[in-house]
Amino acid sequence: MQQQRVLFLVEGAIFAAIALLLDILPFLSIKLWFQGGSISFAMIPVILMAFRWGVSGGMITGLLFGFFQFFTGAFIVHPVQAFLDYVVAFAIIGVAGVVSSQLKASAKNNNVKFVLVYVIIGTFIGSALRFLTHFGAGMIFFGYLAEGQPVWIYSLLYNGGYMLPSFIASAVVISLLMSRRHKLLLRL
Repeated sequence: MQQQRVLFLVEGAIFAAIALLLDILPFLSIKLWFQGGSISFAMIPVILMAFRWGVSGGMITGLLFGFFQFFTGAFIVHPVQAFLDYVVAFAIIGVAGVVSSQLKASAKNNNVKFVLVYVIIGTFIGSALRFLTHFGAGMIFFGYLAEGQPVWIYSLLYNGGYMLPSFIASAVVISLLMSRRHKLLLRL
């Protein structure tokens, strides 16, 4: 039991650090907007932790990644916006772990088709929830940037402009990884 706890803490810290690197290294991330938002592979380590350790493992890793983001160049206009965009949005990616048990069962049975289905479903859930958090924060705190268009359209286009490609990139990379090494989901 103690070994599992130590393994979880070490994996969570390492995966959160990898997520930060995937987001800040210029050749692995495309910064789209001045106020934040980039197309990157940063969600991949958080989602992998969610798949390996379940929702709580993914959320803790995402929370740690969000704190790293917060301290390495956050764009903050209000404390509640900072909480939504950097704490909630990254932690909620971990909800991708709701498919963790089905994913592990499929991996254990060597059923690659279902592994890939659950990878896509889980990645979509985590990405969609992150998008909704950024979308809400955008509508509340960045409406002044809408310049004549409805605030919800501005927030939808702004946040969808980087979240949709990030979801697709994450789903493709995780699917490729899991199609070859789906046993990585199983802990010893």
